[in-house]
This record gives sequence, C-alpha cells and structure tokens, in this order.
Amino acid sequence: MTDEPNVPEGWAGELRRLEPPAWRRRTRGERRWSVTCALLVAICVQLALPARLTLSPHWLLPALELLLMAALLVANPHLRMERHTPLLRTLGLLLAGAVSVANGGSAVLLVRDLVQGGSGITATALLTAGAGVWLTNVIAFSLWYWEWDRGGPVARALGTHTYPDLLFPQMQQQGVAPPDWEPLYPDYLYVAFTNATAFSPTDTMPLSRWAKLLMTMQSVVSLLTLVLVVARAVNVLQ
Repeated sequence: MTDEPNVPEGWAGELRRLEPPAWRRRTRGERRWSVTCALLVAICVQLALPARLTLSPHWLLPALELLLMAALLVANPHLRMERHTPLLRTLGLLLAGAVSVANGGSAVLLVRDLVQGGSGITATALLTAGAGVWLTNVIAFSLWYWEWDRGGPVARALGTHTYPDLLFPQMQQQGVAPPDWEPLYPDYLYVAFTNATAFSPTDTMPLSRWAKLLMTMQSVVSLLTLVLVVARAVNVLQ
C-alpha cells in the first residue's frame, strides 16, 4: 500500500482559491433557531397590540402563524433545514405571508387612527403601537428576503441557484470573511433593519427586480409609520 502523493503547498492554496465560495456550493442546511425566535417575537408583538390595531378577531392570525410553525416542525423535525419539498416551501411562504398580512392590517389601522385623530390616545400609547408595527415590519420583510433570495434557505444550501438576488459585502471581495461564510437569517434581518431605518439599501445591494420592489415597499411602510406616529405624538404632547 503506497502513500498518497503530497500536494505541494502552493497547489493546495491554488485549489482552495479556485474552489467556489460556500454561498455558491452545496453546504449544510441552516439551523432554524434564529428565524424561530424572530417569529415568536413578531407573534408576541401582534398579541400585545391594542385590539383596535389588529384584524378581527385579535387572536386569529397569531394562532395561524403558530399553527404554521408547528406544521413546519412536524414536516421537518430536524434542527437543520435541509429537506426540499413543495409542502415545506408552501408552508414557509404562507407563514411569511401571514406575518405580513397581520402587520399590514395593523399598519393600515394605525394610519387610519392617526389621520382621523382619535381622542383619548396618549403619546406613549402611540409611540408604543408604532414601535410594535415598525418592529414587526422589519421581521416580516426579513422573512421575505430570507425566503426568496436564491430560492430560499434550502435551495441556497443545495447550491441550486448561481446568481444572488441580494449581494452581501462578503460576496464581493475575498479575504473579508471566512471561506465557509454564507448568508443566514440574521444577515437578512440586518438587511431589513437597515433598510427600515435608512429607507434605502446600505451595504447589501438588491440585484433582482423583486428584491428592489420589496425594499421599496418596506421603506414606504417604515417611513409612513415613523413620520405619522412621531408627528401625531408631538401633536398630542402639545
């Protein structure tokens, strides 16, 4: 039995350099804990909002979101999301849609209250409700970025899509991140947060048309929420 020939160190470095980055090749599936925590936060915020700022009945959409989360867990009980089936894909998109519908309804009802100038509303209540809607808006759009970028978390792990929809800084230059770096849910949550605060992309650029459209929609919702809530709260204080 002969030993395998040693690969010269220079050749090994060249092979590593030529190997596709982790975000473009097949890797292990993403762990579900971070997105689960974000969803639970969104559900808690929805339940904490006043009933007048939620779609009736107050408990329906949060209960639906919990049911969809349970269905996803039953369909794929593993810690990592590595199974790719039409059912799992549909359940994931329905969950993101349920969060968006719940928050969209709350945003519309909040704007209605602000425009009509309902009496008996304190500045603290306005700011608290506005913060809840804004936070859920960030989580809802982070789910859409996470679900649609290169086909979703499972498709990214399988490396089935070559071209990214969102271009992260780590994708643009070698040496700024470990070789095994790839975008995970916290990265998409950061994109949603910065877009909601700056009202424009910051370090991560949208490449596809749907990504640009989503970022535009999120900026509009965030801007309306912040401007109207702050303006109304100042008026109440006066």
